[in-house]
Amino acid sequence: MNQHEKPALLPTGLRDLLPPDAGAEAALAEALLARFAAHGYERVKPPLVEFEDSLLSGAGAGLADQTFRLMDPASHRMLALRSDLTPQIARIAASRLTRSPRPLRLSYAGEILRVRGSELRPERQFRQVGFELIGIGAGAACDAEVILLAADALAGLGIEEGLSVDLNAPTLVASLLDDAGLDAGRAEPLREALDRKDATAVAEAGGEVAERLLSLLRATGPAETALDALAPLALPGAAGRALAALTDIAALLREAAPALPITVDPVEWRGFEYHTGTGFSLFAGGVRTELGRGGRYSVGDAGADEEAVGCTLYLDTLLRAAPAPPAPRRIYLPYGTARADGAALREEGWITVAGLAPVEDPAAEAERLGCDHLWQAGGARPLAAADGEEG
Repeated sequence: MNQHEKPALLPTGLRDLLPPDAGAEAALAEALLARFAAHGYERVKPPLVEFEDSLLSGAGAGLADQTFRLMDPASHRMLALRSDLTPQIARIAASRLTRSPRPLRLSYAGEILRVRGSELRPERQFRQVGFELIGIGAGAACDAEVILLAADALAGLGIEEGLSVDLNAPTLVASLLDDAGLDAGRAEPLREALDRKDATAVAEAGGEVAERLLSLLRATGPAETALDALAPLALPGAAGRALAALTDIAALLREAAPALPITVDPVEWRGFEYHTGTGFSLFAGGVRTELGRGGRYSVGDAGADEEAVGCTLYLDTLLRAAPAPPAPRRIYLPYGTARADGAALREEGWITVAGLAPVEDPAAEAERLGCDHLWQAGGARPLAAADGEEG
């Protein structure tokens, strides 16, 4: 096929966002950032690309297989296009803001690009909006602040029907498998069986750790029943600490927001590759993929780590989940309308569309350009009430 035959064809997973969706997405982002700012989260703006060895270290190490690389013609070093914003915020906290008082509260918005999409999220480029609480202690109050703010911000967008939080312990299964001494050959089939929620396969491949894994698998579900099922489990070492942290966070959430549905999936780990503590995902009714996710992770180099917890929301999903905004009032200003009249209308909240040349029927021109009002005889007239003469 001639390479110029379809010049508008885009690569798989990429798309143009057109009116009114592009404007609606931008408005959602600004509304979220304003809500985060009201809670003390200050905005930062990292670059789209960084040196590969910087972007893919620390929290970014788990994203290497989702990251595009290219050669920098200036430095002749390899660059990486970000596939997630959180590692960049971690870098800023550990370098540019090392002297800033802790805890740091930072927010951000920006496009990310990934090597491939998933079955539920085929998009490879989309916009993230999020916030990070960095330089914190081990208490569950920090995790609860982030989850509650995320839920509050989504409710502020009108996303309340079916809004729920799913709590996970990404390190729990790995800790149990390590304690049992399972090598990669035996551990990977177990992880896959847990992902499929296949109890039979877990029982067959789990060996001495099978019963503990099955107990975790059976506990998946609403927090009310899941926490009761998890309470009697006596898990060793890091696994026990991970389960205790999840339980403490769930208790705080239930106390602070008793109407917020909470589910627990203690064996979920995919998508939480760089997390070192409790993770969470946010869902809404009628939307099959998550609105966002977050959790606890480490910031900085080994030996100088800080604890952090954050949340990233996905604007493409929020655009589908949020109620459609009210249609804006658009008014057509016939050619020759005084500039002061247009300025006054915009101050009142109107969107003005100015005519660039005289037309025979201004009302028809207003309709053609998507306006619902016409400036006529010194006032805003609904199109149904406007006449067709030049005003």
